[in-house]
Amino acid sequence: MENDILLLKLIKEGDTHAFRHLFDLYFVALCRYMNLYLKNQQEAEEAALDIFTHFWTHREGIEIKLSLKAYLFQSARNKCLNVIRDRKTTVGLDEAQGQQLAEAESASLEVEELYLLVREAVCSLPERCAEVFRKSRVEELTNQEIADQMHISVKTVEGQITKALKRIKEFLGDKYSYLF
Repeated sequence: MENDILLLKLIKEGDTHAFRHLFDLYFVALCRYMNLYLKNQQEAEEAALDIFTHFWTHREGIEIKLSLKAYLFQSARNKCLNVIRDRKTTVGLDEAQGQQLAEAESASLEVEELYLLVREAVCSLPERCAEVFRKSRVEELTNQEIADQMHISVKTVEGQITKALKRIKEFLGDKYSYLF
C-alpha cells in the first residue's frame, strides 16, 4: 500500500517513469483478465490501453481507496461491461439463447479447470501445510480454531497459509495471476 501511495503521488506529479512502471506492472495481467470477459485479445488490449490513457489524463483527480491493483482491475471490469453492453445488437431469441448457453458452458469449463488446478496445487503442498489450508478455506475455520485443533500457534497457522497461497500462485502460473 505504501508503494501504491508513493507511485500514485509520483504519477500525479507527472512522472512518466512512474507511470511506465505502473503500466509494465499491470498491463499484461489486465489484458488477460479482460480477455476472460471479452473473448477477444485485441479488444482486451485496446480496452486496457484505454484504461491507462484515462488514468494518465485524469491522474490529478484519481483517489485510490484500496490499492492501485484493485483500482485498475475494477476499472477493467467496468470497461469490459461497457464494451459488452456497447457491442450488443438485437438478435433473435434462438440465437441469444444459443450464445448464452455457449458462454455459460465456456465459463463453467474455465471454473472447472481452475478448480482442478487449485485442487492439484493443494495436493502438491506438504501434508501439514495442505491440512492447515483446507481447514482455513474448505472448513472455513478461523486461524485460532485451526491452531487449537492442531495444537500449534496462530503464527504457525498464518505462516502455513501464506506458504500455501504462495505455492498455489506459483503452481497456477501467469494465467491466473490476477487472482492473487
